[in-house]
Amino acid sequence: MNVNGQHFRTIWLKPDDPTVVQIIDQRPLPHEFVIEDLTTVPEMAAAIQEMHVRGAGLIGAAAGYGMYLAALNAPRTSVADFGAAVELAGEQLKATRPTAVNLAWGVQRQLDVMAAAGDDVESKIEAALREAQVIADEDAEWCRRIGEHGVSLIEAVSRSKPGEPVNILTHCNAGWLAFVDYGSATAPIYAAHDRGIPVHVWVDETRPRNQGARLTAWELNEHGVPHTVIADNVGGHLMQHGLVDIVITGTDRTTYTGDVGNKIGTYLKALAARDNNVPFYVALPSSTFDWEMRDGVGEIPIEQRDGTEVKYISGWADDQRCTVLLTPADSPAANYAFDVTPARLVTGLITERGICAASEEGVLGLYPEQRKEG
Repeated sequence: MNVNGQHFRTIWLKPDDPTVVQIIDQRPLPHEFVIEDLTTVPEMAAAIQEMHVRGAGLIGAAAGYGMYLAALNAPRTSVADFGAAVELAGEQLKATRPTAVNLAWGVQRQLDVMAAAGDDVESKIEAALREAQVIADEDAEWCRRIGEHGVSLIEAVSRSKPGEPVNILTHCNAGWLAFVDYGSATAPIYAAHDRGIPVHVWVDETRPRNQGARLTAWELNEHGVPHTVIADNVGGHLMQHGLVDIVITGTDRTTYTGDVGNKIGTYLKALAARDNNVPFYVALPSSTFDWEMRDGVGEIPIEQRDGTEVKYISGWADDQRCTVLLTPADSPAANYAFDVTPARLVTGLITERGICAASEEGVLGLYPEQRKEG
């Protein structure tokens, strides 16, 4: 993705110092563009937990780079001491955000790679560095492929209404800021726009942290994609009046049976889409599937964040960031960060291998290596 004409990923190694991981700090966006340096596991853990970085794919890449930092900072007195330290670091990283499956996936992938590396510490550090970069490159490439597969859906709608823009509704931020590049839900949108297909995106604000209003709108604006920010409760009205052609969202964890865990409010959009015969698609790389979980509603852990995110809102006034209180000071607030959309409400899943039904057979048809014997 380009920012003011310069290409960026969301996470990378500092060019002149490979012991430093650099990230785009998403908290000041869209008003300030800030690059943050990370050199330790506690710094990476804080960045994930406090949402300097967020989004399923980016969290997985951050886990990969976090484990590389763990390897760099682990004791080199013995392989055993080194191994114990990186195991502990992995637990610290996994504890930061419970819902996104990519986090534990990235940590375990690095632990496996380091365990299989040579019998000396330096070989394990080199293996962790290589794997962190592979995880990041894979994420970007998988998202690019999601765009190539998903654009066919937008093309089909465009053919049915020639000359008119395809109206796409999305929720939260499943753009390049949520991954290493391209994004999941936005990848087909960018691909369509770049091919000259007229599109218009309805951008849910996505309270309470406003990832749609702050991040998705900023991304689309940087790419020149026509869009309109809407309050979260507007989507149903738009669908009733034929102003939404297709809904595309991302996901933080999807079961192999097709249940989708995503930012709070996604379930309500899926219900409105079903009631109005609007196709509802979810875009995700395979790293976001949970291959052990069948019942999303009963099993996907739902993160409950601090209620201050509901009670306060951050913005820009007098050329500086500020935070204001929305609610009575003494009113308690609940902050469920995610909900689960049952597979029956999902038209299809857009993955790096293609588009499939949101069902066990649909998913395993694309990923037959995940079938369990017996």
